[in-house]
Amino acid sequence: MEKLFEIVFLDEAFEFLKSLERKHYEKILYNIRKAQNEHDPKLFKKLTDEVWEFRTLYQGLQYRLLAFWDKTSDTETLVISTHGFIKKRSKVPDKEIEKAGQSQKKYFEDKLKNKWR
Repeated sequence: MEKLFEIVFLDEAFEFLKSLERKHYEKILYNIRKAQNEHDPKLFKKLTDEVWEFRTLYQGLQYRLLAFWDKTSDTETLVISTHGFIKKRSKVPDKEIEKAGQSQKKYFEDKLKNKWR
């Protein structure tokens, strides 16, 4: 089965995963791999026009990795994971969505700068 997208972890997302116990980050990565192959809003859900979330519930904890799409390549579709957190309420905090939006803006600015170098 062909993947729907490739995933790229920005430093903060990678550090979040590294900070977790092994079984927890393995479960998150397992769910991300599943989301790459099937449309399932239980695993990968749109929050705003630009920001999405990878969702994992494991041992009573709700893990979230926020992300955005990069469809600028002709050869592959990327989903860029900005950062992660453990969710305590049913709603994703606005500050986390804003943080993902700021990371998205910086990502595309950096990408454009590097393209012209």
